[in-house]
Amino acid sequence: MARTETPRRIRGTQDIFGDEQRRFAHVLSTFERVRALYCFQRIDIPVFESTAVFARSLGETTDVVSKEMYTFEDRGGDSLTLRPEFTAGIARAYLTEGWQQFAPLKITTSGPVFRYERPQKGRFRQFHQIDAEVIGAAEPGADVELLVLADQLLRELGIADGVTLQLNTLGDADTREAWRAALVAHFEAHRGELSEDSLTRLEKNPMRILDSKDPKDRPIADSAPDIDAYLTPEARAFFDAVTAGLDAAGVAWERNARLVRGLDYYRHTAFEFVTDRLGSQGTVLAGGRYDGLIGSLGGPETAGVGWAAGVERLAMLLEEPAAAGIDAVVVPMGAAAEARATGIVADLRRAGVAVEMAYKGKMKARMAKADALGARFAIILGDDELAKGVGAVKALATGTQTEVAFADLAEALR
Repeated sequence: MARTETPRRIRGTQDIFGDEQRRFAHVLSTFERVRALYCFQRIDIPVFESTAVFARSLGETTDVVSKEMYTFEDRGGDSLTLRPEFTAGIARAYLTEGWQQFAPLKITTSGPVFRYERPQKGRFRQFHQIDAEVIGAAEPGADVELLVLADQLLRELGIADGVTLQLNTLGDADTREAWRAALVAHFEAHRGELSEDSLTRLEKNPMRILDSKDPKDRPIADSAPDIDAYLTPEARAFFDAVTAGLDAAGVAWERNARLVRGLDYYRHTAFEFVTDRLGSQGTVLAGGRYDGLIGSLGGPETAGVGWAAGVERLAMLLEEPAAAGIDAVVVPMGAAAEARATGIVADLRRAGVAVEMAYKGKMKARMAKADALGARFAIILGDDELAKGVGAVKALATGTQTEVAFADLAEALR
């Protein structure tokens, strides 16, 4: 009979366990705690959407849409795509679920996202993001609140040192139009010196040449005109309000006039929190204002601003998290004690006490398990204890041991 081959983990996926899982969980629990301080509501949306949701919102020409999406046809013949990011699905939900009545809507979510790209350190094909959005607020105060939320999250995770907030403005629609024309003229004048990729971008998305990584493009990109000369008074006032708000909240920032978002629905604020603690300079959290997105999906023109961060990348920056301690390990000796211990363990857990049962091996091995788990106490049950209706409670730090009635165990362990 042929031996069945053991299945393998799919490339670009991960099984998260132990210390790695503790880091991961710490990022998510801190995010949940901080978002509640800012009165953001939690939502959950589908893992897959109609392909059109992402194609229309991310732009047909982007690498995500053209090369990286997991797209498939379901049994009904519909084209579906696993979400490569959250914002498009949130915008779709805002339209289809009638959430306009709740605007301005402050919401967060988290979960897996999917992109078919080359796996590398901190980058997977199924990875995880946390996401925060404010929809229906055109005021710069919404941008400020999201940025202060992000700053506090990084501080509470203990990873703010060495992380810098880079900020830029993309202006309003009139600003972008004027700046885009100036960029096209600049790049056309240097057409013969641009890379193949940038020549393609010049036709479809010239702003993306500014963040080209190709060394051939850098001198031309670096000498391109800045947006500041094309800002309308309204756009300049908006950016000034955002930076003044950050200053008032004590959030440090620096201007990066080369920070862009290629898609036309992005407006005003664009930002990234960057660090060099992940090797080459890496982005740990990024976002911007996307006032034109919901309109591009067929809805009414609606203001929006948001950010996302990779959970894996944040977790890599964390100090080693301590394993969760437990209150007690119950050590039963003999069949009668094991039977009684099952009820005691259930009662203690219902009373809010974190308890493990050590039911394998000799007494020494069971006590060693209690130590290894980091328990504060061991509760020893043998025939003598059963006869008296008590547990022998041993404080593992000091070695002192006392007898406690079964009914009083929960209180004694607290």
